[in-house]
Amino acid sequence: MKLIVGLGNPGRKYEQTRHNVGFVVAAKVAALIGAGASRTRFEGELAEANLEGEKVVVLWPHTYMNASGKSVRKACDFYKLTPGDLLVICDDLNLPTGRLRIRATGSAGGQKGIADIIRHLGTDEFPRMRIGIDRPPQGWEASDYVLGKFNKDEQDMIEASMTDAAHAAIEWVRGGIGPVMNRYNARTGETADNKKRKNNNSENPAKHHPSNDDGGGTSESSSEFPTDNQSDSPAG
Repeated sequence: MKLIVGLGNPGRKYEQTRHNVGFVVAAKVAALIGAGASRTRFEGELAEANLEGEKVVVLWPHTYMNASGKSVRKACDFYKLTPGDLLVICDDLNLPTGRLRIRATGSAGGQKGIADIIRHLGTDEFPRMRIGIDRPPQGWEASDYVLGKFNKDEQDMIEASMTDAAHAAIEWVRGGIGPVMNRYNARTGETADNKKRKNNNSENPAKHHPSNDDGGGTSESSSEFPTDNQSDSPAG
């Protein structure tokens, strides 16, 4: 089983904003794999499908970007997933608009939704796909920029990129993170094979400790993961 998580902010106010590219990609994935009707669960919206014998769950956390980990953790605990069964899709200010960057592990890199997931899971050993939205223009606050919408010159590029990202997520379900990195990161010259050679044997086995969360979305008292008291925020 695989869990694909698109990060963003709930509500019409945030639809089609730069910070919500993860939500859009997740919706594209759900449509492409023929997921059933979505329902509310794990403090988010969830849809399920079967892709060539593999159960796939698509999750849109509704906890706002900076508190995404609460929703992701509950889903991971309920389904008893390992970190390698999770793919998180988000925006990235440090990449040019439309550029995809896929990693098997790594730090948050300033993305607060990823940072919150790391805090809740207690590990950064999970795949993630970043979609570039570029840096804010001079004089812009980052929070205003990420909560703004793409301009006309960017729309075609980002739409094509989000479609590519959806197909990459599906390929990850089918073949794992390595082939996806080799195909989509090759455009920037960094493939899974190159990264592995750079790191030599520095990768550590992923660690995950599922709790007895009932999946209903409220109790986490039995979990071994750390809790987080950070306030919810749409900009991260």
